[in-house]
Amino acid sequence: MNNWKITGIIATIIIVLSVPLYVLKETYLRPSAERVQAELEYDFAGSKKCGECHKGEYDKWVGSHHDLAMAEANSKTVLGDFNDGVFERFGVTSRFYRKNGGFYVHTQGPDGKMGDFEVTYTFGAYPLQQYLIPFPGGRLQCLPLAWDVKEKKWYHLYPEAPIDPQDWLYWTNAGQNWNGMCAECHSTNLKKNYDVITDSYQTTWSEINVGCEACHGPGSRHVEWAELPDMARPQTENFKLVVKTGGISSRKQVEHCAPCHSRRAILGDYTHAEPDLLDSLLPSLLTQELYFTDGQILEEVYVYGSFTQSKMYRRNVRCSDCHDVHSIKLVKQGNALCLQCHRGAVYDSKEHHFHKKKGEKGEPIQSKEGKVLFEVGTGAECVQCHMPGRYYMGIDYRPDHSLRIPRPDLSIKLGTPNACNRCHGDKTNQWSDQYISKWYGPGRRAHYGTIIAAGRKQLPEARQDLIKLGGDPLYPVIVRATALSLLSAYPGDETNQAYQLALMDEEALIRRTAVDQLHVSDPQRQTALLASMLYDPVKAVRIEAARRLTEIPSPQLDEKQNEVFRTTLLEYEQAMEYSGDFAFGRYNLANLYTNLKKPELAIENYKAALNIDGQFYPAKVNLAMLYNQMGQNDKTEKLLLEVVREHPELYEVQYSLGLLLAEEKKYAEAARYLQEAAEGMPERSRVHYNLGLLLDYLGRNVQAESALQSALELEPGNIEYLNAIAQYYLKREMYEQAKRIAEQIISRHPNNRLGPQLLEIVKGRMRSRRQ
Repeated sequence: MNNWKITGIIATIIIVLSVPLYVLKETYLRPSAERVQAELEYDFAGSKKCGECHKGEYDKWVGSHHDLAMAEANSKTVLGDFNDGVFERFGVTSRFYRKNGGFYVHTQGPDGKMGDFEVTYTFGAYPLQQYLIPFPGGRLQCLPLAWDVKEKKWYHLYPEAPIDPQDWLYWTNAGQNWNGMCAECHSTNLKKNYDVITDSYQTTWSEINVGCEACHGPGSRHVEWAELPDMARPQTENFKLVVKTGGISSRKQVEHCAPCHSRRAILGDYTHAEPDLLDSLLPSLLTQELYFTDGQILEEVYVYGSFTQSKMYRRNVRCSDCHDVHSIKLVKQGNALCLQCHRGAVYDSKEHHFHKKKGEKGEPIQSKEGKVLFEVGTGAECVQCHMPGRYYMGIDYRPDHSLRIPRPDLSIKLGTPNACNRCHGDKTNQWSDQYISKWYGPGRRAHYGTIIAAGRKQLPEARQDLIKLGGDPLYPVIVRATALSLLSAYPGDETNQAYQLALMDEEALIRRTAVDQLHVSDPQRQTALLASMLYDPVKAVRIEAARRLTEIPSPQLDEKQNEVFRTTLLEYEQAMEYSGDFAFGRYNLANLYTNLKKPELAIENYKAALNIDGQFYPAKVNLAMLYNQMGQNDKTEKLLLEVVREHPELYEVQYSLGLLLAEEKKYAEAARYLQEAAEGMPERSRVHYNLGLLLDYLGRNVQAESALQSALELEPGNIEYLNAIAQYYLKREMYEQAKRIAEQIISRHPNNRLGPQLLEIVKGRMRSRRQ
């Protein structure tokens, strides 16, 4: 076993009866700290230097998307019309012009005021080109007006409605900031250098575009070695290159591309020396905001999360099987790309795809306006059925890399898209499903999408399926981690057992998800489990363990554990400070300082989060709760009111506000918000119970009884609820009903004295009434 696991288990006195597989696998052995440090001391030589020896690879790279990812604005790199070009949108007329050799735009700027702004950099080259404008504090901001390279015209990236100048997404604000949102994947050796104190950047790079060393790592020592005479070159590992790109597994290659081609949270500047993918980033799971329930792409997720769901990935297909790693172009065109592996006689045939090929007679699919949407022959292309895509940034078509079979039956059940109806938009999902049955038979394999859909809806029956899915190594890791994340809505012993097993999984993403969601009722046991994970070799896992330990008041750690805890917690703090230009980074810091009993620092960071994004309501809610703990309920009430006005669908916040107002004796207002919460969370018995008590106090008898009955229907044996409705009946001299409730308490809780006492009171009152 790796030393970290031995140390972790001994330190927390956890007895494990079986050795987890991942600690035995050679692929998870970590390089020494000395080697990592030595790698960090390499310098970047530049792509031109690489091209001196590797001319073939260099020539392919020149003009590629990587080469053109970013450039200084000049007459060669700028593709847009800056010859007094005009674009009008939302009543704003923008003008693009040249002055003194530079490129300028007259448009709306900060606070929506018109101004003139110089373009200093281009961003991308096809199918669109964006433009970067410098602002104070070292910021570069992305103009929302982009150049459509194919159609040769200006267009707006957000054409649906004007964006408020105070909105996070407005082009001069953080949502369109190059330094934090884009830079790391468009330049080489990018160091963001964000200062949380001054809220400014000193961003640097070695090459402005994505050069050779963005993938191969700093090459100075390789150059030194290569420039020696042939016979003088010593035998050396990987030709003195930091990153090994040849002779590696398919997983390693995919993870090599993932730092840019994934939706993720970044944990720090990418150094090329990280042993594990999760040492530098945390991949996004299949969340409702990013993916459809069956894992198809919804928002812009950059390939990794979809490709790792695919059968191709499981069969060791890698990026370079389809893409030339230097030109980034496809290695073959059309179906020939897929026929590298799949037999043409079987799959490139009408008996398989049932569509006309190019050149055959037929009618193209057209829109109602007569525009050709899909030419004849499109349906015979593998990618049209197995990689249906979506448009992002208005005109940038991105195929879904999960490479799935069309499933209109899932569209019917789950509301997910399918490739058939993408083309046949005038037909129903049922129509498509009938053809699938006709062509391929009626059988359908079970799909994890149904489990994820049930988990998102928090259906009671989903618990067992989520547990099985989360623990099944035959499913994609990102799917398993998503299942474990959704399982958090089902607290209980079985759920905790699933998380404890997941702590021992060989996959870092599974372990990290388990650490994030683990909630053992015994604080000592929770401390022991989390403390063992402080020794995890993967950064994302161990720093999450440190964060979770701060939630436990005075966790019982020995001297060695405490030292590791402090070191790891500093790692977490630094990772969040790295993302301190994002609302979530400041929010996480604020939560940390709240746990560490540093309220002033917490308030400062909650406010900073809201400064970055005023619509980031989690920061408002937690700041409100912190003010409540500090006895500043006027501030708490103001913040919660703001949240429920902006987000009436947040019923938990409605509930919190209702309780706060009741505490402040504003009973009528409190009842309003508790009623909203009860209607929005009908499955929450405690909400109905508190609403019933308040309505009882206000004398709203019928509504009070109904609310208390609702609570009791959800938890028929809850003695609090039984007592509350019994007291309701007693106060109104409804003795028969009170007697019935007292008998229920005796039946359900025979050892509790409340039932007999209540029954005795009821019988006494009934006798008094008869007298």
